[in-house]
Amino acid sequence: MESSLPNTSDEFMDWTWEQMEPFYEELKNSQITEGKVAEWLHDWTQLGNLIEETYARLIVATTINTADKAAEERYCSFLDTIYPPAEAADQVLKEKLLASGLEPEGFKIPLRNMRAEADLFREANLLLLSKEQKLCTEYDKIIGDQTVEWEGEEITVEQLRPVCQSPNRKRRERAWRLGSQRWLQDRQKINDLWLKFISVRRKMAKNAGFPNYTPFRWTQLLRFDYKPEDCKRFQKAIEDIAVPAATRVYQKYARQLGVSALRPWDLDLNIYPIRLPALHPFKDVSELESIGAAIFKQVDPDLGKCFEIMRTEGLLDLDNRKNKAPGGYTIDFPQRRRPFIFMNTVGLHDDVQTLHHETGHAYHSFKSAGLPYRQQRQVGMEFAEVASMTMELLTLPYLSKAKGGYYSGQDAGRASLEHIENMILFWPYMAVVDVFQHWVYENADAALDPANCDACWKELWDRFIPGVNWSGLEDEAATGWHRKMHIHQLPFYYVEYGIAQLGAVQIWRNSLQDLDLALTSYRKALSLGGSVPLPELYATAGVKFAPDVETLSQTVYFIQNQIAGLEAE
Repeated sequence: MESSLPNTSDEFMDWTWEQMEPFYEELKNSQITEGKVAEWLHDWTQLGNLIEETYARLIVATTINTADKAAEERYCSFLDTIYPPAEAADQVLKEKLLASGLEPEGFKIPLRNMRAEADLFREANLLLLSKEQKLCTEYDKIIGDQTVEWEGEEITVEQLRPVCQSPNRKRRERAWRLGSQRWLQDRQKINDLWLKFISVRRKMAKNAGFPNYTPFRWTQLLRFDYKPEDCKRFQKAIEDIAVPAATRVYQKYARQLGVSALRPWDLDLNIYPIRLPALHPFKDVSELESIGAAIFKQVDPDLGKCFEIMRTEGLLDLDNRKNKAPGGYTIDFPQRRRPFIFMNTVGLHDDVQTLHHETGHAYHSFKSAGLPYRQQRQVGMEFAEVASMTMELLTLPYLSKAKGGYYSGQDAGRASLEHIENMILFWPYMAVVDVFQHWVYENADAALDPANCDACWKELWDRFIPGVNWSGLEDEAATGWHRKMHIHQLPFYYVEYGIAQLGAVQIWRNSLQDLDLALTSYRKALSLGGSVPLPELYATAGVKFAPDVETLSQTVYFIQNQIAGLEAE
């Protein structure tokens, strides 16, 4: 480019669209030839990296403190004044490259994605996309404001979770009910926001010429290797294979507790009860970081080096606090070629799993950072989640203090057992979320009435997760969909976890046979970013992309054998 762009997003953060637009104009007016296409893509990548990193940093600022009005204003200003014209200008550049007929090396899949995005693009949707992101921020604010008084102290609802692992069942129940009642206080707010989400998404699909939101979102997510019908077959396979296996696990827990059936305070989706005190793997966030660093170094020295970079450069925000958005995520700062990890740590084993999961995403970012063009680094979540879920499994052998981990004695084996059993229990829950979302967008008129959504969720819960007694808690059961962030903020983003878990378990199985080969294949697949099709990414990692009955059956059988081995120990 004749003019120079800033080297960092710090300098770029306060730029207006009027300052950015000339760079898009220069790219639009440049001639693309076979000899110059690499340079043109490099310039486009540099500009896109700065805009994408600015956007990412604004998201981080609004989620680490949902009460930060200045951060919210900057984020909204970006969505109003930068995001729409930048998306429109990007569309012009995509069409220019497609019209050239050139296919740069390693760009076959990015070109395929661009064609789909070009077909999907409608200028009328730019403001709607911006509005959708603002609605996501509203959801974060609702959850970030949720606090309760527990034993004389104001704490977040998330900070009740350690109490929900108490061996004292009455104490556990009291904490669970308190948190659930706090969620119900926001029932109307979340329902009102839901109507806005549905309305915006229906309008976008209609503008793009789709009969409903499902095929629109499928294209938006660049899902080329499976269809909604494949998801429905996967849901059926889960119902036939994983639900009976999960039910047996729940029945085992009930026997351990000496009850006829579990109640909701006997478990949540990440914590399973046994007659032992809750696992407490670390005292504070700094200990979580330091032990995690030691484990990652043992798994792979290169991984350990990457995690140390994140610690040194302040790319971790792990603790839970008031006015912090829910959940956990990893987000890329592409100009710096660095990832950032966001979490809500409260001192549980689940926090260990989340750190290891998000570090898998971060490692993916590090390994694919060498690809020259940002479009090559856009990875479908069906494989991105393989990177993270595999890391959870590769770190299991290092949980004991004898190997530098978190736990003494049998607690490491107990943590591994809970994690592996959780994989079986996860598929039915994933199916509930996925079936619910398909129902919502295939029946959007009905879904505009939150009472219908409540009824659908409750029916699915009873169907896929039998054995938990919710009597007297009908409102809490029916509003479970309120508590799943993905349903509101990331529609249809959940089946990826179920598919990816199949891939991750296959890599884990390979690692038990030949660890070095499994790690080499894993790293190689991560380094490809999104430059090859999804089945090829799986194959490079040494596994099969097949969310079907046969693969699920084999995987559940393998997991059950691992559970039996751990129980025998």
